[in-house]
Amino acid sequence: MPYDPAAHHRRSIRLKGYDYTQPGAYFLTMVTQGREPLLGEVVGMKMKLSPSGLIVQRAWFDLPRHYTGIQLDAFCIMPNHVHGIIVLVDGGGGRGGSAESIEVEQNSRKTRPYLPEIVRAFKSFSTRRINVLRNTPGIPVWQRNYYEHIVRNEAEWERIRMYIRENPGRWKDDRENPQEEQV
Repeated sequence: MPYDPAAHHRRSIRLKGYDYTQPGAYFLTMVTQGREPLLGEVVGMKMKLSPSGLIVQRAWFDLPRHYTGIQLDAFCIMPNHVHGIIVLVDGGGGRGGSAESIEVEQNSRKTRPYLPEIVRAFKSFSTRRINVLRNTPGIPVWQRNYYEHIVRNEAEWERIRMYIRENPGRWKDDRENPQEEQV
């Protein structure tokens, strides 16, 4: 089928004109391809990670090693999605390098953490390792897009943290749960 811009246009989820290198907290949700529950299972009200879930956990916690200028906040792995808060901190610099190079290029996107790049890297790191584990090279693990929300104040940040912490306890009723009965 030939490319038709009207039919094949992907709507951007980014806030138009927003600088995603700007310091602040960002709430993210990433869903597995086809909502496949490959990251583990909820047992009782706790998440039991599968080997793939452990890979995802390690990839998340490794992000600050790859991107200076970020801090990780609340995080939760569910059977077929993850929730997390990434904080881009002021003056973080970017992906390493000498203090002089960071100072010279402080305003360059190349040296400053850029949220879509961080998400791309997380998905890429985890996908590559999961595909090695499953012997499925090149198979997508994550849906193409992801949900993101700019955290606007402390009260909202606390509500999102609580939502993330309590997520396994609500799995039975979660809309991402393929077992959920739609009424």
